[in-house]
Amino acid sequence: LKTTQDWLKEAQVVFNRYINIRDKGLPCISCSKPIKGRVNASHFWNANNHHNVRFDEDNVHSSCITCNQFLSGNLLEYRTRLCSKIGQERFDELQEKRHITKKWTSEELKEIIKKYKNLIRDMK
Repeated sequence: LKTTQDWLKEAQVVFNRYINIRDKGLPCISCSKPIKGRVNASHFWNANNHHNVRFDEDNVHSSCITCNQFLSGNLLEYRTRLCSKIGQERFDELQEKRHITKKWTSEELKEIIKKYKNLIRDMK
């Protein structure tokens, strides 16, 4: 039997895979350089502290390893490019949503897994 934490980890893996496929060929959201090698699904607002936007597609974009892991997201640059990409109105909505407390249930996580597995399948 899987725990909610197990479902959360699986949902994150599937969601991140979707983001990487969705953004394939795009430059790093933070530095705008072409991504060479491994791609990271970079959360603008940290997935561990902002649960409500953890699986929000506006909050997560492909990033190079340097920006995401070594520069902690390179958030000043990320913010500028994110606002350009999704627009100020959606950015403001995302900023508001990040303050909402969210506790994921196993059923919600199973739905997220199903949704993004289907999207991945359709994109291939």
